Amino acid sequence: MRTAHTAFVVNLHLYIASCPITSRSSRKIKHFKMRKVDLCLSSEGTEVIFATSSDEKHPPENMIDGNPETFWTTTGMFPQEFIICFHKHVRIEKLVIQSYFVRTLRIEKSTSKEPVDFEQWIERDLVHTEGQLQNEEILARDGHVTYLRFIIVSAFDHFASVHSVSAEGVAVSNLS
Repeated sequence: MRTAHTAFVVNLHLYIASCPITSRSSRKIKHFKMRKVDLCLSSEGTEVIFATSSDEKHPPENMIDGNPETFWTTTGMFPQEFIICFHKHVRIEKLVIQSYFVRTLRIEKSTSKEPVDFEQWIERDLVHTEGQLQNEEILARDGHVTYLRFIIVSAFDHFASVHSVSAEGVAVSNLS
Protein backbone atom coordinates (compact mmCIF):
# COMPACT_ATOMS: atom_id res chain seq x y z
CA MET A 1 0.00 0.00 0.00
CA ARG A 2 2.83 2.36 0.84
CA THR A 3 4.44 1.80 -2.57
CA ALA A 4 1.30 2.82 -4.46
CA HIS A 5 1.01 5.97 -2.36
CA THR A 6 4.65 6.87 -3.05
CA ALA A 7 4.19 6.35 -6.78
CA PHE A 8 1.21 8.69 -6.75
CA VAL A 9 3.14 11.39 -4.95
CA VAL A 10 6.06 11.08 -7.40
CA ASN A 11 3.73 11.31 -10.39
CA LEU A 12 1.98 14.32 -8.90
CA HIS A 13 5.31 15.99 -8.21
CA LEU A 14 6.43 15.44 -11.82
CA TYR A 15 3.20 16.88 -13.12
CA ILE A 16 3.55 19.99 -10.99
CA ALA A 17 7.19 20.41 -12.01
CA SER A 18 6.20 20.42 -15.69
CA CYS A 19 3.19 22.68 -15.16
CA PRO A 20 3.65 25.95 -17.14
CA ILE A 21 2.71 28.14 -14.16
CA THR A 22 5.56 26.96 -11.97
CA SER A 23 9.02 28.35 -11.55
CA ARG A 24 11.78 25.84 -12.30
CA SER A 25 13.99 27.17 -9.52
CA SER A 26 11.40 27.23 -6.75
CA ARG A 27 8.90 24.61 -7.98
CA LYS A 28 6.11 26.54 -6.29
CA ILE A 29 2.74 27.00 -7.92
CA LYS A 30 1.73 30.60 -8.50
CA HIS A 31 -1.94 31.18 -7.78
CA PHE A 32 -3.73 33.59 -10.08
CA LYS A 33 -6.98 35.01 -8.74
CA MET A 34 -8.65 36.08 -11.96
CA ARG A 35 -12.35 36.11 -11.24
CA LYS A 36 -14.84 37.88 -13.47
CA VAL A 37 -16.65 40.58 -11.56
CA ASP A 38 -18.48 43.82 -12.19
CA LEU A 39 -15.43 46.05 -12.15
CA CYS A 40 -17.51 49.25 -12.06
CA LEU A 41 -19.01 48.74 -8.61
CA SER A 42 -17.91 51.13 -5.89
CA SER A 43 -17.67 48.07 -3.63
CA GLU A 44 -14.80 46.89 -5.91
CA GLY A 45 -12.94 50.16 -5.21
CA THR A 46 -14.03 51.96 -8.37
CA GLU A 47 -14.76 55.70 -8.23
CA VAL A 48 -16.31 58.36 -10.41
CA ILE A 49 -13.54 60.95 -10.21
CA PHE A 50 -15.05 63.58 -12.53
CA ALA A 51 -18.45 64.57 -13.87
CA THR A 52 -19.42 67.71 -15.79
CA SER A 53 -22.67 68.06 -13.88
CA SER A 54 -24.05 67.02 -10.54
CA ASP A 55 -27.45 67.21 -8.94
CA GLU A 56 -27.36 66.67 -5.17
CA LYS A 57 -30.31 64.26 -5.44
CA HIS A 58 -28.70 62.33 -8.32
CA PRO A 59 -24.88 62.46 -7.95
CA PRO A 60 -22.44 60.66 -10.28
CA GLU A 61 -21.64 58.00 -7.66
CA ASN A 62 -25.14 56.61 -8.18
CA MET A 63 -24.04 55.03 -11.48
CA ILE A 64 -21.70 52.58 -9.71
CA ASP A 65 -23.46 51.97 -6.38
CA GLY A 66 -25.20 48.76 -7.52
CA ASN A 67 -28.64 50.15 -6.61
CA PRO A 68 -31.11 49.96 -9.54
CA GLU A 69 -33.18 52.77 -7.99
CA THR A 70 -30.45 55.43 -8.20
CA PHE A 71 -28.97 57.32 -11.18
CA TRP A 72 -26.90 60.31 -12.30
CA THR A 73 -28.59 63.03 -14.28
CA THR A 74 -27.13 65.68 -16.52
CA THR A 75 -28.10 69.29 -15.95
CA GLY A 76 -28.64 70.25 -19.58
CA MET A 77 -26.32 71.24 -22.45
CA PHE A 78 -24.18 68.71 -24.27
CA PRO A 79 -21.66 67.18 -24.37
CA GLN A 80 -21.63 65.88 -20.79
CA GLU A 81 -19.00 63.50 -19.44
CA PHE A 82 -17.78 61.49 -16.50
CA ILE A 83 -14.59 59.57 -15.73
CA ILE A 84 -14.43 56.25 -13.91
CA CYS A 85 -11.20 55.25 -12.12
CA PHE A 86 -10.55 51.58 -11.39
CA HIS A 87 -7.43 52.16 -9.21
CA LYS A 88 -5.89 49.11 -10.95
CA HIS A 89 -5.27 47.78 -14.44
CA VAL A 90 -8.30 45.84 -15.63
CA ARG A 91 -9.34 43.91 -18.72
CA ILE A 92 -12.94 44.61 -19.67
CA GLU A 93 -14.75 42.02 -21.76
CA LYS A 94 -18.25 43.50 -21.76
CA LEU A 95 -19.75 46.87 -20.88
CA VAL A 96 -23.43 47.43 -20.10
CA ILE A 97 -24.76 50.98 -19.83
CA GLN A 98 -28.31 51.63 -18.67
CA SER A 99 -29.42 55.14 -19.51
CA TYR A 100 -32.31 57.30 -20.54
CA PHE A 101 -32.45 59.86 -23.40
CA VAL A 102 -28.79 59.31 -24.46
CA ARG A 103 -28.46 59.67 -28.24
CA THR A 104 -24.72 59.40 -28.94
CA LEU A 105 -22.24 57.93 -26.46
CA ARG A 106 -18.46 57.98 -26.88
CA ILE A 107 -16.19 55.98 -24.57
CA GLU A 108 -12.49 56.72 -24.30
CA LYS A 109 -9.92 54.72 -22.37
CA SER A 110 -6.58 55.29 -20.71
CA THR A 111 -4.00 52.90 -19.33
CA SER A 112 -2.00 55.65 -17.62
CA LYS A 113 -1.52 56.01 -13.87
CA GLU A 114 -3.28 59.39 -14.09
CA PRO A 115 -6.46 60.28 -16.03
CA VAL A 116 -4.57 61.48 -19.13
CA ASP A 117 -3.77 60.23 -22.64
CA PHE A 118 -7.29 59.05 -23.43
CA GLU A 119 -7.89 57.41 -26.78
CA GLN A 120 -11.27 56.92 -28.42
CA TRP A 121 -12.40 53.35 -27.89
CA ILE A 122 -16.12 53.03 -28.67
CA GLU A 123 -18.81 55.30 -30.10
CA ARG A 124 -22.46 54.32 -30.37
CA ASP A 125 -25.74 55.87 -31.41
CA LEU A 126 -28.33 54.56 -28.99
CA VAL A 127 -31.97 53.86 -29.78
CA HIS A 128 -34.58 55.96 -27.98
CA THR A 129 -36.80 53.72 -25.87
CA GLU A 130 -39.87 55.65 -24.74
CA GLY A 131 -40.76 54.95 -21.13
CA GLN A 132 -37.97 52.42 -20.47
CA LEU A 133 -34.22 52.40 -19.93
CA GLN A 134 -31.80 52.07 -22.81
CA ASN A 135 -29.78 48.93 -22.18
CA GLU A 136 -26.63 49.13 -24.32
CA GLU A 137 -24.42 46.03 -24.21
CA ILE A 138 -20.96 46.35 -25.73
CA LEU A 139 -18.53 43.47 -26.22
CA ALA A 140 -15.14 45.02 -25.68
CA ARG A 141 -12.08 44.58 -27.86
CA ASP A 142 -8.69 45.58 -26.47
CA GLY A 143 -10.30 46.33 -23.12
CA HIS A 144 -7.18 46.99 -21.04
CA VAL A 145 -7.82 50.17 -19.03
CA THR A 146 -7.25 52.06 -15.80
CA TYR A 147 -9.67 54.92 -16.59
CA LEU A 148 -12.78 55.23 -18.74
CA ARG A 149 -14.18 58.56 -19.93
CA PHE A 150 -17.83 58.47 -21.02
CA ILE A 151 -18.96 61.38 -23.19
CA ILE A 152 -22.65 61.89 -23.84
CA VAL A 153 -22.25 63.71 -27.14
CA SER A 154 -25.95 64.32 -27.67
CA ALA A 155 -29.33 63.39 -26.20
CA PHE A 156 -32.95 62.98 -27.24
CA ASP A 157 -34.01 65.66 -24.71
CA HIS A 158 -32.51 68.55 -22.73
CA PHE A 159 -31.53 66.14 -19.94
CA ALA A 160 -30.24 62.57 -19.89
CA SER A 161 -29.57 60.07 -17.13
CA VAL A 162 -27.20 57.16 -16.60
CA HIS A 163 -28.59 54.57 -14.21
CA SER A 164 -25.69 52.13 -14.19
CA VAL A 165 -22.38 51.34 -15.81
CA SER A 166 -21.28 47.74 -15.54
CA ALA A 167 -18.00 46.25 -16.76
CA GLU A 168 -17.54 42.51 -16.76
CA GLY A 169 -13.90 41.53 -16.64
CA VAL A 170 -10.90 40.85 -14.47
CA ALA A 171 -8.35 42.84 -12.52
CA VAL A 172 -4.99 42.34 -14.21
CA SER A 173 -2.64 44.13 -11.79
CA ASN A 174 -2.40 46.92 -9.26
CA LEU A 175 -1.09 50.34 -10.21
CA SER A 176 2.56 50.59 -9.23
